[in-house]
Amino acid sequence: MKAVLRIVAWIAIAGAAAPVAIMSNSNAGGDPTSSAAAASPTPAALAESPTGGPNLLSNGDFSHGSGKSPDDWRTGGWKEDPSVTSYDWLHSPRSEAELIVNNLQANDARWLQTLSLGPGWYYIGAEARTEDVPSNAAGASVSLDEDGINSPDLHGTGDWQRLGFYLKVGSHGADIDVALRLGGFSSLNTGRAFFRKASAVKIDALPRGASLVFDLSAIRRTLASPPVGKPWTLPAAFVLLAILGIVGWKIYGAAELAPAKAQPLPPSLPRAERRRRQDGARRRR
Repeated sequence: MKAVLRIVAWIAIAGAAAPVAIMSNSNAGGDPTSSAAAASPTPAALAESPTGGPNLLSNGDFSHGSGKSPDDWRTGGWKEDPSVTSYDWLHSPRSEAELIVNNLQANDARWLQTLSLGPGWYYIGAEARTEDVPSNAAGASVSLDEDGINSPDLHGTGDWQRLGFYLKVGSHGADIDVALRLGGFSSLNTGRAFFRKASAVKIDALPRGASLVFDLSAIRRTLASPPVGKPWTLPAAFVLLAILGIVGWKIYGAAELAPAKAQPLPPSLPRAERRRRQDGARRRR
């Protein structure tokens, strides 16, 4: 039941047309003042990544690695078969390095990197472009894997655009998985997605006009299944089980422990056999 509730909550956040978000007030750098459903902005609305601290993603420009594997990045997908999705790393001294997700069949597939973040505000984004990505399912996006947090997504065939979102991390910090993704939860898609210049940057405050903002702590509280029933129901259940156990023992256990009542010997039994049985009964007692 807990797993079912978690999936339903995940779908409610990830699949809704308007994601759970915190909208900032009109003052630059102001604290959010209300929770609301925010319509996804066009990718152009996030064309500029904010200035801030250093890039927290290791190898965010994908410049280091070996073979087809960039350092510090891993792959993952709903379907892991190579005939469904292939992954590639393009790197050349003459151009920006790129990560590619190529869904040959409908899939939710991504490049991933895990980060441990302290409290505060962050911007997470990357540049992306697509080739032959249908519009009837989730396209190419930057997301947090398993948290239902996504940037606007790209479809069709197009040039590079910056995708991203703002993230508030609560006082206890959080571990996240940054995903460069093609497809989504229960929204599998085909085509090719290209990513470059991925970044996760800590910022001092939310900038004016921030249009896609997520409170990670609030979302994870929504995903966590609340306990079922009142606080007193669990102790009451234990008391009820104890009573049932005692009653069951009195009914069945006592009966099993009680000595069997001796059955009278039939009158037609020969004297020698009658004496033998009586002697055996006395020895057992």
